[in-house]
Amino acid sequence: MNERHDPAGRTGSTTPQDGAREDHRPGTRHLETATLGGGCFWCLEPIFEELEGVVRVEPGYAGGHVPNPTYEQVCSGTTGHAEVVQVTFDPQVISYRDLLEVFFSVHDPTTPNRQGHDVGPQYRSIILYHSPEQKATAEAVIRGLEASGRWQDPIVTQVVPFEAFYPAEDYHRRVYRKNPNYPYCQVVIDPKVQKFRKAFARRLKAAGS
Repeated sequence: MNERHDPAGRTGSTTPQDGAREDHRPGTRHLETATLGGGCFWCLEPIFEELEGVVRVEPGYAGGHVPNPTYEQVCSGTTGHAEVVQVTFDPQVISYRDLLEVFFSVHDPTTPNRQGHDVGPQYRSIILYHSPEQKATAEAVIRGLEASGRWQDPIVTQVVPFEAFYPAEDYHRRVYRKNPNYPYCQVVIDPKVQKFRKAFARRLKAAGS
């Protein structure tokens, strides 16, 4: 079930990107990348964009077996991809563990292949790690959450190696910012964003930054 539609009726194209994109030039920040899927990427993009230390957030597709998938192909459930956001961040400002703390607070990691009314393998909970350190951190965070008893049902989040990321079509970018009156934004995304802002107020970027 997919209740979302393009607010403007546009189409776009995708191109693959690698997930590292770390800048080692003298005088530049050492940036890292996280690739996370927890339901609709329309919901995750505005949340991670507001975190201090996050440089860029890009919605797209990862975890599948078909190169250069389109949104329609991903929605068919036949490509194996999940909707994800690729988050470029400064680890000196915000850690990978911090990002995962936010990630697990804004979606339900116990519902296989669905988030709310969004149903299908493209909406599964998934962490695609870029290094052995990210893998170890993700597994440790999940063990801690399971031990805490935060959810009655077991966590089903996949922890798999990152292979390829395909940016989403242009009309999937900044949907919440550009279409605040769109019903899906008002009913589904806005409550998540407001809850996130309240829970992580001290980690948000300064206004206007």
